[in-house]
Amino acid sequence: MDELPVTAHLEELRRRLMICAGSWLAAFALCYTVAEKLFLLIAEPVQAALPEGSSLVFINATEPFFTYLKVAALGGLLLALPVLLWQLWLFVAPGLYGHEKRFALPFVLASCSCFAAGTWFGFRYVFPLVFRFLVTFGTDGGMEAMLSMGAYLALSSKLLLAFGLVFELPIVIFFLARMGIVDHRWLARHRKHAILLAFLVGAVLTPPDVISQISLAGPFMVLYEVGILAARLFGAPAPQKDA
Repeated sequence: MDELPVTAHLEELRRRLMICAGSWLAAFALCYTVAEKLFLLIAEPVQAALPEGSSLVFINATEPFFTYLKVAALGGLLLALPVLLWQLWLFVAPGLYGHEKRFALPFVLASCSCFAAGTWFGFRYVFPLVFRFLVTFGTDGGMEAMLSMGAYLALSSKLLLAFGLVFELPIVIFFLARMGIVDHRWLARHRKHAILLAFLVGAVLTPPDVISQISLAGPFMVLYEVGILAARLFGAPAPQKDA
């Protein structure tokens, strides 16, 4: 493990943050050139749920412009994610032992893959169910659906990030187990607390309807079990007791 003075750590942190910001800015600029197409892609689930002849609307003149900016920012974040995670690893690597540093590339690849899988799962399977339920609930009461593009993007981006973060759970558990902070026995004993946490996370990060909450809590619980298996297979060995 390398020991550096505090000022050196702060300078290193500043350098890593500058690289992250530059990467995100470059990815943002690239995504902004196709922001309208990206928004149309993101809007497909709600467009399919709206009554025939209806579409998203904007309620003030600047809403499309700022919506496309936000789409570009979100797309840039996802596009720059490998660089962001790599910079995070490079910042913490000096504090790790040599045998721990070999997880650098697997960490970045696995984290990006899990985040992408989470956003794809949410978009492909959860969005159609959630927005069909919400739109139908409103229109069955005799109301006309007029959804703002800005409000829809705010909700959909929150859901996408939520599913992406939840799918990182096995990676987090894996590294906690490798560092000896938790083991599979501890995780199994606290399974009931994990179930409670799953529904709390679902209640906080999703709209207040049962479908979206269960759609997030379900994968959380499944991935927790995957994390237990990962901790069992790859966790730090138990310390030897002196004879």
